Amino acid sequence: MSPRTRSSIVVVGDCLRDVDVFGVVERLCPDAPAPVLAADRRRERPGGAGLTALLAARSTARPVRLVTALGADADELRALLVGVDVVAVDAGGTTPTKTRMLADDRVLLRVDSGGLSSFDAGAEVAEAIAGAGVVLVSDYGRGMTADPAVREALTAAAARVPVVWDPHPNGAPPVPGATLVTPNLAEARGYVRDLPSDSSEDHARGFPAEPAALGEALRAHWGVDAVAVTAGRDGAVLRGATGTSVTPAQPARGGDPCGAGDRFAAAVAVALADGSAVDEAVRAAVAAAARFVAAGGAAALDDDVPPDAVDTAPTDVVAAARARGATVVATGGCFDLLHAGHARTLAAARRLAGEDGVLVVCLNSDASVRRLKGPDRPVVAEADRAEMLRALAAVDAVEVFDEDDPRTVLDRLRPDVWVKGGDYATDELLETPLVHSWGGEVVAVPYHAGRSSTRLLAKLESPPTTAPVPSGGTP
Repeated sequence: MSPRTRSSIVVVGDCLRDVDVFGVVERLCPDAPAPVLAADRRRERPGGAGLTALLAARSTARPVRLVTALGADADELRALLVGVDVVAVDAGGTTPTKTRMLADDRVLLRVDSGGLSSFDAGAEVAEAIAGAGVVLVSDYGRGMTADPAVREALTAAAARVPVVWDPHPNGAPPVPGATLVTPNLAEARGYVRDLPSDSSEDHARGFPAEPAALGEALRAHWGVDAVAVTAGRDGAVLRGATGTSVTPAQPARGGDPCGAGDRFAAAVAVALADGSAVDEAVRAAVAAAARFVAAGGAAALDDDVPPDAVDTAPTDVVAAARARGATVVATGGCFDLLHAGHARTLAAARRLAGEDGVLVVCLNSDASVRRLKGPDRPVVAEADRAEMLRALAAVDAVEVFDEDDPRTVLDRLRPDVWVKGGDYATDELLETPLVHSWGGEVVAVPYHAGRSSTRLLAKLESPPTTAPVPSGGTP
C-alpha cells in the first residue's frame, strides 16, 4: 500500500478497567501467613482496548474512536477515556475489572471481578468502522471481535484501509486481509501449536529464527499480509510476503512492562495513519514500547496529560527516574555527524548518571542548527540524528528543541546534572544560573581535540590526494 495521509483511527475491542492499590507491608496476618497491605493510594485507568485507545489518542492529534461494549458503569469508563470518542454497545453487567495490590511497586495479588453479558452490535458500530482511516483491533477475548456484525465490518475494512490486529488466545481469529497481526512470542507459539498441521519439532529455535517461522505459519493460516511477533526485550520480528525483518529493542532500565503490547499496537496504528510503511511502523512501535516500559508502563500514566500530547517520552523517562530516586543527567548539541568525540562525551555523561540513572540528549532542531551553523547545515536531518542517538546504549531519551540555546528545554526537564563536552568555562554558560536555580550542577567533560562534525565535513569537501596508510601496513 502506497504511503498516504489518513484521517481517523478506530480502535475495536474489549474495554477493561485496571485498578492499582498502593501501600506498604509491615506485618503478616495474625491468622494466616499472608502480608497485610496498608493501602494509602488508589489509581484507576481504562484497560484492554480502552488503554490502547487512550495511548493512541495521547500520541497523535488525529481523531481516535473506541468501538466497544460497556455495561452499567459506562459513564465511569467514559470519564477515564479523555480525548477518545466512544461508540459503545449496551451490555448488561459491569466492565471486567483487574485490581492489583502493590507494595514497593511489587504486585502482591491480583483480583478479577465484574463481567458483561452478551450483546449485539448495531448499525452505529458498523458505521464507525466503515469511517476509519486505520482500524486497530485490540482483542481481549471478551466477545467483541466474535460478533458477526463486527466481523463483517472488519472484513470490509481490511479490503479498504490498514487493519492492525492485536490478538488474544481467547478471542476470534484475525479477518483475512488484515495488514498486520501483532501476537507476542508466547501467543504465537500457542496459536501455531493449535494448528491442525503443526509439528512442534519442525519449528526453528532461538531468536529471530523461531519468531520468523511462527510468523510465516500464522500469516499463511490467517491469510493476512504480515505478522509481527513481539519478543519483549529482544524486540520484534516482522514476517511478510517479501521476507523477514528484525527490529531489536532499546534496553529498558527498570520500568514496568504492563501495557507494553497495547503501546506497541497503538504506535503501529498511529505510524500507519501518518503514512508509514509497515516495516517503518514496526520499528517506530518497538522504540515507543521500550520508552513506555522505561517510563513505568501503564501504571505511570498521568491523567492530566492532554489528549493531543505528542511524543512526551523524554519527560516520562525523567519522571520515572525521579520517582525511583535516580539521577537525571542531560547533555546537548547538534550531533550532525556522530564521531568519537560525541561517543566519549555521551559515555562520560552516562557514567555521571550511575547505574540506575538516565541520560537525556537535548538535540538542536534542523532550524536551530541552520541558525547556528549556516544554511548548509545540518547534513543529517533531525529525525535521523535523533534515531542515531536513541540507538546508542548510553542514551535513554532524546528531546529536540528549536531555540538557539537549551534553556527552555532544560527548564522543562530540570536535570540534576547538565554536561557540556569541550573546553567550556561552565560558570560563563547562559544556562548555568538556570540549572543552579533548582539545585542542579553544570560540569564539563574532557575536550577531544580534532573531533568535530565541521572538521569531518571539511575533509569530505577536500579529500586527500593520497589514500591514508593503514596502521602497520603499506599504501
